[in-house]
Amino acid sequence: MTGPDPPTDAPSVTPAALHTQLRAGERVRLLDVRDRDEFEEWHIDGPSVTASQVPLSKFIQASVTGDVDELVADLPGQGPITVVCGRGEGSAFVAGLLEDAGIEAQNLAEGMEGWARLYVVTELPSPTGTILQYERPSSGCLSYLVVSDGEAAVVDPLRSFTDRYLADARDHGATLTYAIDTHVHADHVSGLDRLATESDTEPVLPAAAVKRGVTFDVTALDPGESIIVGSATLRSLALPGHTTGMTGFRVGDILLAGDSVFLDSIARPDLETGSDGVAALAAELYVTLTERLADLPDETLVAPGHHGTQTIPVEDGSYTARLGELRERLPAFGMDRDSFVTWLRDDIPPQPANFERIIDINLGVAVVDDEAAFELELGPNNCAATPADD
Repeated sequence: MTGPDPPTDAPSVTPAALHTQLRAGERVRLLDVRDRDEFEEWHIDGPSVTASQVPLSKFIQASVTGDVDELVADLPGQGPITVVCGRGEGSAFVAGLLEDAGIEAQNLAEGMEGWARLYVVTELPSPTGTILQYERPSSGCLSYLVVSDGEAAVVDPLRSFTDRYLADARDHGATLTYAIDTHVHADHVSGLDRLATESDTEPVLPAAAVKRGVTFDVTALDPGESIIVGSATLRSLALPGHTTGMTGFRVGDILLAGDSVFLDSIARPDLETGSDGVAALAAELYVTLTERLADLPDETLVAPGHHGTQTIPVEDGSYTARLGELRERLPAFGMDRDSFVTWLRDDIPPQPANFERIIDINLGVAVVDDEAAFELELGPNNCAATPADD
């Protein structure tokens, strides 16, 4: 999305700097100048964000008529306006236009594409080696790197960031030995196969996930099996419901929960089998929450596979919560089976964009290049069961 040259150059803010503001809870007023359908499909959001949409075409017209200030006179929120577009070009024009009109504004450098390439790391408190939580703010995807005694394993790696995992393992004096997916993902292209082909990393998937038709060489992990990384043990725990093969991993008192339970919601049950299989997988998820997680103590630190747009990180910057807190916070834990299944069946949000093709890629059935893979996974993850946590 491009526009004419701006009448003046406005300041710019990097995606990383914007993310720091949001993490700190600072109020941010965003003006998205993409088309309405693009904005409604996917935009920057958060507890401290006030986001509005006015298309670039209106600003181009207003630059001729001199009505720029009228376009933003009623924008909600206070403070400087951060202007956003697809690649940071059209928004640079609008930010300059606003500055020229005496309205404090800044441009989001590289736009939504730059936002999608942002990857942020936070270290989790762990007495067993080092555990890093990776956050992709644009989608809420969370991945993990477990490092212990010169070895490392990455859990739920994204293909777009495979170089990052290898580099971070090296920076921690370790070699990446395992790449593990908790299930066959439907919202992003997995880095499992890429890491296996470009390094000595061993790819691992739950056995039930492999049975869905994985076509590349992968180690199938049976329920209850463990993976040893240095002196750390990743103990697998079958947590089906989101998919038949969904598996979590316990590392000390931390549960890498994948797509089972999130901080504000639980996983949706319709992305593997479609609407016909919702009731059966919802029933499995109920058993996961009420029985399979029942033996874990309340003090277990849950590190999920996603966070929602309105989820607030804890004090250390991570997206984690004690299992006991989730048992009290999430209504799903207090429902009976029939009510739970009915609720999930009747309250499923829109499916992730391109999810069927992404599943085929992650099974190895379809092949795409890196640029196409990046484009396919743009947008919200939509892997949670309620619209409030998409």
